[in-house]
Amino acid sequence: MATTGKIGVTTENIFPVIKKFLYSDHEIFLRELVANAVDATQKMKALAASGEYNAELGELAVRIELDEAAKTLKVIDNGIGMTEEEVDRYINQIAFSSAGEFLEKYKDQLSSIIGHFGLGFYSAFMVAEKVTIETLSWKEGAKAVKWTCDGSPEYDMEESDKTDRGTVITLYIADDEKEYAEKKRIEGLLNKYCKFMPVPVVFGKEQQWKDGKYVDTEKDNVINKVEPLWARKPADLKEEDYNEFYRALYPMAEEPLFHIHLNVDYPFNLTGILYFPKIKNNVEISRNKIQLYCNQMFVTDSVDNIVPDFLTLLHGVIDSPDIPLNVSRSYLQSDANVKKISTYITKKVADRLDEIFRNERQQLEEKWDNLKLFIEYGMLSDEKFFDRAMKFCLLKNTENKYFSIEDYRKAVETEQTDKDKKVVFLYATDSESQYSFIETAKSRGYDVLLMDCQLDSHFVNLLETRIENARFARVDSDSIDNLIAKEDKIRPELSEADQEDLSVIFQAVLPKENQYYVQADNLGENAAPILITQSEFMRRYREMSAMGGGMNFYGEMPAMYNITVNMQNPLVARIMASKAADVAPAQVIPDAAEDASEDVKRTVTEAKETAAAAHKSDLEAFAGDNEILKQITDLALLANGMLKGKDLSDFIARSAKVVEDAYLK
Repeated sequence: MATTGKIGVTTENIFPVIKKFLYSDHEIFLRELVANAVDATQKMKALAASGEYNAELGELAVRIELDEAAKTLKVIDNGIGMTEEEVDRYINQIAFSSAGEFLEKYKDQLSSIIGHFGLGFYSAFMVAEKVTIETLSWKEGAKAVKWTCDGSPEYDMEESDKTDRGTVITLYIADDEKEYAEKKRIEGLLNKYCKFMPVPVVFGKEQQWKDGKYVDTEKDNVINKVEPLWARKPADLKEEDYNEFYRALYPMAEEPLFHIHLNVDYPFNLTGILYFPKIKNNVEISRNKIQLYCNQMFVTDSVDNIVPDFLTLLHGVIDSPDIPLNVSRSYLQSDANVKKISTYITKKVADRLDEIFRNERQQLEEKWDNLKLFIEYGMLSDEKFFDRAMKFCLLKNTENKYFSIEDYRKAVETEQTDKDKKVVFLYATDSESQYSFIETAKSRGYDVLLMDCQLDSHFVNLLETRIENARFARVDSDSIDNLIAKEDKIRPELSEADQEDLSVIFQAVLPKENQYYVQADNLGENAAPILITQSEFMRRYREMSAMGGGMNFYGEMPAMYNITVNMQNPLVARIMASKAADVAPAQVIPDAAEDASEDVKRTVTEAKETAAAAHKSDLEAFAGDNEILKQITDLALLANGMLKGKDLSDFIARSAKVVEDAYLK
């Protein structure tokens, strides 16, 4: 038989859940109680503004009073207070918040009510063994009420002798939560959660230094600013105001590069100020620097869900009543509004950077080195930001000149277009270690970019996919004529056997920890005898792998270097002539006949392997004895920072002998 009914939730069941599991941190209780007091005060202002309340408002502030000896903490407001009926409705019936209905009735007068769920008050029982409420409603003829509860589902409610409008909540701090009966702890929590509440929050008296110690003055210690900078109009603010606010938020940080003042009221309400900090070559920086507020109440500094990942590198404040919070108001819940807000913030950041590019280009160039990692990270991780950033992203060359991407292409395309009609963007990652390659490129009339950001291996890969008919080539990844090939080159004509011999003699004098691909080329008589490079493809993907960009198998492979032997160099020609004179050609053993027996075929194969091994041994012995071969190879290794240990010591001794022979004989 089908039945219908209502699910019963008893206070015995729900109360332990609220006390133990609703809030992630016990310290949240103070934020919740102050937020409720602020709401009550804001409602009082709304009643006065609507004309429903015509008497004196008196002091509209929230006071926090701590008695460390008695272990009591009071939260006091002069807000609207509650009648006995309202206490029964909003306190005794859990999760029946008055904020929603009040907002609907007074929406024209007030938009900054913080509470929504009606559960915040019960957070007090996470730290208190007993809680009392003394309250007097603003309504004419209302009687004061006192409510008492020891943390069980039972409570007492009676008349109170309170005579002034508002509410006093008193917490009797539990023995195992005694840290919340300490002045420093309470002061720290108020500064963390309440320093920008829209109603003055008072905790004790201001102090001054007198007779060797701090003493209280008569002046109230107001811990918050009721009108924070982000709530003011940008037109009323100066650059120094923004910098001063940044220093207040981050006392130990360097001055920011730029700021963005967010202010939108449709299709959602959002205000805030975001700052670009100085970021050099360290992505692994603290990301919890953007503070999220809801109607000036601090919620969290973890905003991963509301801004794209790259924007978490920014510092500052975001405040919005439309950000969906979980029931404990401790973190965000995902919904369509979050995505809209995220998209808006990304657009505002891009618009601000574009504005600086157009109107303050010199300032952007001066700060680019501290900004480019952020820009590249954004372009790599957010496609819409990439499209916008293509307008203002700068490229810097080795002469410290800056160009937009489009302007740079126009500047180099005449000289740096190869035979395949692709514009080649030459770049260096270290102007010191790659100096000779840079100078060689410049001698041909080419320009070289400086791409020394730790994300650049990923970034150039991305740019190649988005810039039509262009490619990036690191200046030391090949000979300059191969990097920007203007026509098909005539390569040396070597037989397969000669190519193999060339490889063997150079492999014999190269360090064994790496792998090498030896190839012959014509680089000109005046060019270096040997050029050591790394494949652009392999090197780039190894660097991307090291940065954690996937493709880890590239990172596990041994380093591979290209050894280009310049066959037109006189020294190489001399080495090859000596090899031809000193090393007999490999013994040629005819293949076994097709119809020969397996034993004959095996014998022929073994003979070929023996002959090849003997020839290789002869070549390696020649290489080991050839001083010129070792010298030019070591010079190439030295130019690439690859000559170390004993090999470096031997090279220095050999070079000293060459100098001695040249000048003393």
